Amino acid sequence: MLSRVANNLIWLERYMERGNGMLSLLKVNYYANQDSPELFSWEPIIRNYNASSEPFHTEDAIECIEFLVFNTGNPNSILNLVIKARENARSVQEHISRELWLSLNNYYLYLTRKDLIKKLREEDPIAFLDELKKYHLTHNGTMDITQERGPAYYFMNVGKFLERVIQISDFTEMKLIEIAKTSDSLEQSFYWKNLLLSVGGYQLYLKTHKSSFQENHVITMIFQDKLFPRSMYYCVSKLGRHINQLIEIQELEKNNTEFLLGKLESTIKYTSIESINEQGLHNFILGIKEDIRNISTSINTVYFSHSS
Repeated sequence: MLSRVANNLIWLERYMERGNGMLSLLKVNYYANQDSPELFSWEPIIRNYNASSEPFHTEDAIECIEFLVFNTGNPNSILNLVIKARENARSVQEHISRELWLSLNNYYLYLTRKDLIKKLREEDPIAFLDELKKYHLTHNGTMDITQERGPAYYFMNVGKFLERVIQISDFTEMKLIEIAKTSDSLEQSFYWKNLLLSVGGYQLYLKTHKSSFQENHVITMIFQDKLFPRSMYYCVSKLGRHINQLIEIQELEKNNTEFLLGKLESTIKYTSIESINEQGLHNFILGIKEDIRNISTSINTVYFSHSS
């Protein structure tokens, strides 16, 4: 497979996964902000996802959602992410299923409707965000059901799980900054609950730990749970699996990527809560981010520097 094609497939899924995570974050923060605006500001989300050259400040929920969904000057807006994902998909149409292309194109056509901003401003913003979220769920399901298992599928999953690991790290870091500002245990539990809702782990957590949002339990689930599809461990395991499949079919050369992934997986799996607390969760996350950067660089070096 041409390196250009592989790169477009990876970024197609990275853009879609980023958009999916952002929509979850916006929906959860909208609910929390309505109840406790003093605790759940829009500023951290804007700071994390405003990639434009112009600063943007607001505590108006609708203005924030509109900026992060429609602003064409922000490369991380949902609209721009879908446009870039669609461009990548169009350039590799022969490698993806027709159904996948159609679902993505339908999402683009919906997002570019002239009446959509008015719909956000005048109707229920939660219903609006849920409607966008459905397109991401359709995209994920369509890819899984219709895409043949081969190089294209594996490269797309590398992009998806790579982006998901980064998002888990970013979401947790954002909450840690807020948690550090208060010593009130009840407020801290609100932030942990908010984090679980943002990554889709709230129901699973309640099944396991009832209603007590303890830091150790939350961190164990988000970072080390083997069955939760948005845990760090699960995502890194999946990332390793798809990279190994690419190596087996000789789409990737065998190099230190496997070693780096194995090292990261072991770090996440075997680092105890006591050890995480000792080094500090923030430092633990920074270490994971550094490992992810090294893995990404390794993939680029071995594949995209040598493929024609």
